[in-house]
Amino acid sequence: MNREYHVAVTGCDHGEGTKEAPFRTISKAAKTAETGDKIIVHEGEYREWVKPEHSGYSNISRIVYEAAQGEKVVIKGSERIQNWENIEGTVWKAVVPNTLFGDYNPYKEPLWGDWFIYPDDNSVHAGDVYLNGKSFYEAKSLDEVKNPQIRTEGYNPPWTKHPEPIKDKAWTIHQWYAETDHENTYIYANFQGADPNKELAEINVRKCCFYPEKTGMDYITVRGFEMAQAACPWTPPTADQPGLLGANWSKGWIMENNIIHDAKCSGISIGKEASTGHNHCTRRHRKPGYQYQMEAVFRALKIGWSKEKIGSHIIRGNIIYDCGQNGIVGHMGCVFSQIYNNHIYNIAVKHEYFGYEIAGIKLHAAIDVQIRNNNIHDCTLGTWLDWQAQGTRVSKNLFYNNDRDLMVEVTHGPYMVDNNIFASAYNFDNIAQGGAYVHNLCCGTMRREDVLNRSTPYHFPHSTEVAGTTPVYGGDDRLYNNIFVGSADAYTEQSLCGTEGYNGSTSTLEEYMETVASMGNEDLEMFEQVKQPAYINHNAYLKNAPAFDKEKDNFKSQADPQVKVSVEGEETYLEIQLEKDMLNIPSEIICTEKLGMVRIPEAPFDGPDGESIVLDSDYNGTKRCGTPAAGPLEGLKEGYNKIKIWG
Repeated sequence: MNREYHVAVTGCDHGEGTKEAPFRTISKAAKTAETGDKIIVHEGEYREWVKPEHSGYSNISRIVYEAAQGEKVVIKGSERIQNWENIEGTVWKAVVPNTLFGDYNPYKEPLWGDWFIYPDDNSVHAGDVYLNGKSFYEAKSLDEVKNPQIRTEGYNPPWTKHPEPIKDKAWTIHQWYAETDHENTYIYANFQGADPNKELAEINVRKCCFYPEKTGMDYITVRGFEMAQAACPWTPPTADQPGLLGANWSKGWIMENNIIHDAKCSGISIGKEASTGHNHCTRRHRKPGYQYQMEAVFRALKIGWSKEKIGSHIIRGNIIYDCGQNGIVGHMGCVFSQIYNNHIYNIAVKHEYFGYEIAGIKLHAAIDVQIRNNNIHDCTLGTWLDWQAQGTRVSKNLFYNNDRDLMVEVTHGPYMVDNNIFASAYNFDNIAQGGAYVHNLCCGTMRREDVLNRSTPYHFPHSTEVAGTTPVYGGDDRLYNNIFVGSADAYTEQSLCGTEGYNGSTSTLEEYMETVASMGNEDLEMFEQVKQPAYINHNAYLKNAPAFDKEKDNFKSQADPQVKVSVEGEETYLEIQLEKDMLNIPSEIICTEKLGMVRIPEAPFDGPDGESIVLDSDYNGTKRCGTPAAGPLEGLKEGYNKIKIWG
């Protein structure tokens, strides 16, 4: 018999959990609910870490956690502090007993781990201080809190326009600093004239808001909550990956229509757990992180990493913002998942710390993951697919105002990027092979590199089972029916507009094989010397964007299309000026059969269930027929166009 439990701020955990006698905490309901049960949480603020203790059995026998319809339910990893003492000017001090934190004191826990780069002195911690919901910056000393203008250094990632650390500019006047002893934590904060005992002053206390401590908590739905202010740790692919909200190495979660913000590191986690490795490179220094990551893949296979046991999550309709590292993160635990209709912004833009594992969406081993219809903007990096992005599809997403839009790294395909709007000045880091880029609007630059010193896995199609490993030779890409807009913003000499970066590549697999064979009877060396094929046709090149020198049918123009993404209330629009001839490029509908098989995995560009993909609908779902237009949108006209693309 399926039961329904209720939780309310007026309830009591000694009650029965009925609507008339609700529980007081969600945690109590989490201890009680079994498969098939539903937990309805009523309006109010719940300061707790919800740790589901029981699993659902299947998609039709879940445990459902949901906010009561029409009621605002907030789960916070923070506590309000109202015992602040003014010690000097605008600086206040709070004494917090360590018992409040349990066995995880965020003010003793530095951010650290594999691929964590800046700062390297353990001076940034998992804790944080908030005034009326706005997070502060951590200072390195009490003197800095008292005199915040002495803080003159921050950090910009190396791919931005300003790759060096920020100099001679104070970060913020709202700063905090903490000291601890065996009994108390002493927090000092500069509130700049506000009285923290009267305003809403909060501090991070808990690592997570909703995250099971046990793995294998399958088939759980989390719906309609606001969750905020969790002291999440740094989450590289070679470590445990707890997020503010997450599944912890489980299967079949649905996380929908939530508002997620102010995770110290990662907002939503569908990633790795600790038993396959936890920051071994940083802790042991015996092997590079790359090697430990490779070992993590095989360790995961040994403990049952498969479609039957892990992944297949749905993350949809969420709003995710103001997280320090990732909006969504996952390594291996993300396989076979769907991520769609999410609004992700302001990720890793605080620049208080930096490492090579940040993005609005950062996934490793995103096998058959479908990322579609998301709005990702104002992030240090929009989406980063790293290792084993096989069967992955990035479709009908909006990217704009990011430092970079999309990075695909050391993967061998097949992966598909179709019908997206890439409106930032820097669109792609293509450090991969075997990709299909079809019907995209690309307003910025692309950087391409091969990687011959890291051999990474590829898989049997639609499986976690490893078929082999190989370096990235670069190429084996398909680029059809895209619009490329020229740009003067080339941040590195490898970052180019259009498709001229493929010049020198062979244009068919037959030509490639003949070139390799003509070099004699050697083996590996020949493949390293010959560029893989590039299959490129029917693209439009505007504002002098240059084309691949072997492309047969395209459109080129010097005219500036004056592309603009504009936000008007809850709606977002694309504005673009087009010439008549660009609307008549000879082209064809692209499908699985047209794209063929990638060279290394010898696998087609098909769907997660092996079905053929036909790109016969555009960004907004309009049907394509006959000769489709270049770019993600059908029905554009000569001259000025303004199209709603979100909202």
